[in-house]
Amino acid sequence: MRKKYITSVLALGIAAFSQAASAQDYPKDTVTLVTHSSVGGGSDVFLRELSKYLAPALGAEVIVENVTGGSGANALARLAASPADGSIFYATTPTFIYTSLLSNPEATYEDLEPVVNVFTDPEVIYTADGSPYKTLQDVIEHAKTAKGTWGAANPASLERQLLEQLKSAAGVDAAIVTHEGGGDMMINVLNGTLDIGVGEVQEVKSQLEAKQIRVLATFSAEPLETLPDVPTVKSLGHDIVARKFRGIAGPKGLPADVISAWEKAIPEVLENPEYKAAYTAANLRPDFIPHDEYGEFIKSFAEETAKFLKDTGVIQ
Repeated sequence: MRKKYITSVLALGIAAFSQAASAQDYPKDTVTLVTHSSVGGGSDVFLRELSKYLAPALGAEVIVENVTGGSGANALARLAASPADGSIFYATTPTFIYTSLLSNPEATYEDLEPVVNVFTDPEVIYTADGSPYKTLQDVIEHAKTAKGTWGAANPASLERQLLEQLKSAAGVDAAIVTHEGGGDMMINVLNGTLDIGVGEVQEVKSQLEAKQIRVLATFSAEPLETLPDVPTVKSLGHDIVARKFRGIAGPKGLPADVISAWEKAIPEVLENPEYKAAYTAANLRPDFIPHDEYGEFIKSFAEETAKFLKDTGVIQ
């Protein structure tokens, strides 16, 4: 009995040592992750799930703070005015680029320091289950003979940009109807007002599981593991691929040791089997981009977005 007890204590000690050894000597005891999303929104869910695994990897307590309002402008201002000491970060998505370009916020994406990217969210084209469209080509053929009606979440968004690119690539003149949110768009797809809508897989998951909609194509580079029979838009002859990124940015001037800690922690977290099962089920695709490359990625994304907004007359 005593031998078993000693063995058990030794095993627990080794496990505790291993866990402690995996944690970094992070310069702050608490890290705040800020999102412009309300509780339950896409970025909020992303951060809260990530924080469970990030905390032990960094060796710090991780909390999530919701700073809503201004389509992300309030959250950007919060970060830009915060100390660059590794204590506070922001969940980056295309929203912080669009908000910066479409309004005159107190702070823009240029006032933040891109740290690392974590995921890419797949964007899909979907239609009502009862619609006559069985394939994306059916939708395009309809738009050639009649005025097709396609839905995007808001006037200046990645989804709108993707549909404009698809119109051009397919040589059709479909009307793109924008909405204040994905919920309103979904209603109009389900009632047949819209031929198709575009959104993240996670956003349409409940309707897909209820067989109210069917997915016609995905804007990802490769077919999705959870929807293996759904073709990519690119495989259907239209060279359009979206990278709806989810990453981390901080205040300008972050020290090298903080950036290094994140570059070490995120790949480690992405390999955690429990977390991998959770984010795979949520259709998130791991897409780690280190600090130096992430800054260039954000810059290129912003330039492409600005060109699109100017070409389509959204901004001058």
